[in-house]
Amino acid sequence: MRKSHPIRRVVLAGAATVSGIVLLLSLKPATDPASAQAAGGAAPPAAAQSPQGGAQAAGSGTVTGDAARTQYGAVQVRLTVSNGRITQAEAVQAPKGGQSDQITANAVPKLNQAAIAAQSADIDAVSGATYTSAGYKESLQSAIDKAKAGAGSSQNSGSQDSGATQTRTVTGSVAQTQYGPVQVRITVNGDKITKAEAVQAPSGGQSTNITANAVPKLNQAAVTAGNADIDAVSGATYTSAGYKQSLQSALDQAGG
Repeated sequence: MRKSHPIRRVVLAGAATVSGIVLLLSLKPATDPASAQAAGGAAPPAAAQSPQGGAQAAGSGTVTGDAARTQYGAVQVRLTVSNGRITQAEAVQAPKGGQSDQITANAVPKLNQAAIAAQSADIDAVSGATYTSAGYKESLQSAIDKAKAGAGSSQNSGSQDSGATQTRTVTGSVAQTQYGPVQVRITVNGDKITKAEAVQAPSGGQSTNITANAVPKLNQAAVTAGNADIDAVSGATYTSAGYKQSLQSALDQAGG
């Protein structure tokens, strides 16, 4: 029998070793996330799950109730609403001067807190502030009604248009002037102002005559212009400036 040549044995042994390594590699799994992480590599990212319906807030925004007249002054409430819930309440107007300052400072924070807690105008009056509490509740209910009307309009915007144009009334924020507050309420039909009125204006002494002359002209100008870019009435500079400021606030609430 002929002996194998030493070089041939080395070649055969090397070929056998290479074949074994190839066989082992072919048996290793193609992907192994756990092994990849253990080796310092990054595993394939999992598909992100997005929340159903998105994160859009419905029934959110700021709304100001109508000013409520009381024996000691006007009370007006502004609400911040998020997802249909009252998240903030504040009195943009409240009785002031003399003892009213102390009563307001004590009562209004309690009424604000009560409005948020109750989520309605069904709140208790603050002891010693009967008139302020009553005015607060009245303006608060007005703001809640406006917020509900706005939310209902938003929900119905996706439905079929019946052809009817919605008419709404919006009251602007109070504008303080040198001679007294001015506040404007507008009635809007579609995108047009159909009516404008001053629910508050300077009064007493000469201011009464100035208001009586200026306000009707300002109301007419607001309806004609359809915006707050109106001219001041001669002799009623401060009243005109306050009127335009409150008018712009009302337009902003009405959506432009």
